[in-house]
Amino acid sequence: MPRPLGELEDAVMTRVWKWNRPVTVREVLEDLQQERSIAYTTVMTVLDNLHQKGWVRREAEGRAYRYEAVSTRAAYAAALMNEAWSQSDNPAAALVAFFGMMSEEQRQSLTDAVRIVQGPEALAPPAPDAETPAETGVESTESSGETRGTPGQSPDHPGR
Repeated sequence: MPRPLGELEDAVMTRVWKWNRPVTVREVLEDLQQERSIAYTTVMTVLDNLHQKGWVRREAEGRAYRYEAVSTRAAYAAALMNEAWSQSDNPAAALVAFFGMMSEEQRQSLTDAVRIVQGPEALAPPAPDAETPAETGVESTESSGETRGTPGQSPDHPGR
């Protein structure tokens, strides 16, 4: 798992990801200088460090290098989320808390992502005439194949 990028590493990688092509130190420097005062050697060192860490690959071009991202920002974000989630002693609770922090737009993105991974039928609503286990008061226990009712109810007569 990659460690989170530092502030300057992130600023450099943001440009590499955004431009989505091999870049030179000079190009990154000139763009960064619109926001902050920074030296050529600093940007060169950051790109060299990112290369050593495996974030970018480089090819010589004359006396300089061109740097290109090895993976996408989305893959980086996913790796960070996965690492944070795997550190939890209660992954389900961590997900519930995370989902609770999401905006409606983020929740819609999550729904879209699940649909892409599992296919559209995974999130399709049940058929109108199909009863769900919650409606019948009966739930299946996958390991034994048994059914059991909600406490106080008979599996054969959900209302009893």
